[in-house]
Amino acid sequence: MANVADAAQAPGQTQAQPPARASVRTLFAQTEIDLRLFGMLVALAVILLTFNVLSDGKLIQPTNMVTMAVQAAGIAIIATGMVLVIVSRNIDLSVGSLVGLIAMSYALLMTDWFPRVFGIGPDVPFQWVLALALGIGIGAGFGAIQGFIIAYVGVPSFIVTLGGLLSIRGLVWYQSQGAAVVGLDPTFQLFGGGALGSVGELITYLLAALGAIAIVALLYNSRRQRRRYGFPVRPMWAEVLLGVLGCLAVLGLAWFANNNFWPQGLANQYAQDRGITPPPGGLQIPAGFPFPIVLLIGVTLVMSFIANRRRFGRYVYAYGGNPDAAELAGINTKWTILKTYVLMGILCALAAAIAAARLNGATLDIGASYELYVIAAAVVGGTSFAGGIGTIPGAVLGAFVMQSLAYGLSFLGVNSPGKNVVAGLVLILAVGLDTLNRRRGS
Repeated sequence: MANVADAAQAPGQTQAQPPARASVRTLFAQTEIDLRLFGMLVALAVILLTFNVLSDGKLIQPTNMVTMAVQAAGIAIIATGMVLVIVSRNIDLSVGSLVGLIAMSYALLMTDWFPRVFGIGPDVPFQWVLALALGIGIGAGFGAIQGFIIAYVGVPSFIVTLGGLLSIRGLVWYQSQGAAVVGLDPTFQLFGGGALGSVGELITYLLAALGAIAIVALLYNSRRQRRRYGFPVRPMWAEVLLGVLGCLAVLGLAWFANNNFWPQGLANQYAQDRGITPPPGGLQIPAGFPFPIVLLIGVTLVMSFIANRRRFGRYVYAYGGNPDAAELAGINTKWTILKTYVLMGILCALAAAIAAARLNGATLDIGASYELYVIAAAVVGGTSFAGGIGTIPGAVLGAFVMQSLAYGLSFLGVNSPGKNVVAGLVLILAVGLDTLNRRRGS
């Protein structure tokens, strides 16, 4: 039968080519792009475009997108630590309450405790640095206490951090007796972003240029290391494509951020103070990247380095993959778990600085519901509750996906309960998909 089929084929006719779908899949595989991260980028784009259409093209504007990014920064910073906690088969429900406690501590330190107790007034330079250091110490301390109870006493993380959620939120009330506290150090307020809390046009482009150079350098170094140790390398066209797309994305984001200008009143005041005659239509001053986004970029790079390049990160993933095997391999698993919660406390302190700076103070409900969005960001970003699986960039993208949903719904006038309904459904969907994928893999 095979000979008959061969004979039926016309002379010079080639064999049937594989379907185009298979060819595209092969080409995509050669780029070695993480399909989950790529899918999340597509999902983020679809969400933003959908809300932009529903809002008659008003959503995707530089000012709106920068505002959304600043709102997502605090959640994304904590989500980078939540990845390691969930990877190690634990959970932290107390992050929102801890953010509230530290944010209130920042406000009280700068408005009351420093001047009244220590005689450190607002005129003392770097007052905010001392407040930030104490806030980080508070976060690390509470993280160490919870981590010790979980790792060494053996109480389940769900119970410990649920107790932390309730008790720490109560401490926020005792700190201020239920009152809001306002009036932070002007320099500390820059952590909240805004026109003054941004790096400006020049530094934004410099950061983008450094990012583009770093992308090219990482691709080159990865290719060189693979060749050195005899591992297969990506085709050159794939390397060039990734480099070009990465550089264009970074430079495009910088250009987009620099199209977010100062408010006209503030720009006019700036011109008046410096004797500048505003041009017709008003002075336009590019704001550039807000400080919360710069801080998020730095935290993402550091946390990715810790998770992928340091022994501690490898121990966390090893423990999450198989706790018994990790202990038999000689890993000090209890100390590793404790350190993940200390790290979470430090990240909560950084997120609290952004939250307090944006409000120029603190209220009783600051940080409320953070735990919902942080856990959702990590899970949507690909972190598995089964342990051992999760990435830092995925959690950051997950935070932006969740925030894009919340911001888009707010832009359309949906109230807070409606946003919580959507966030809960997305979380259930993400966990359901992860469960299905794991079943298929097994």
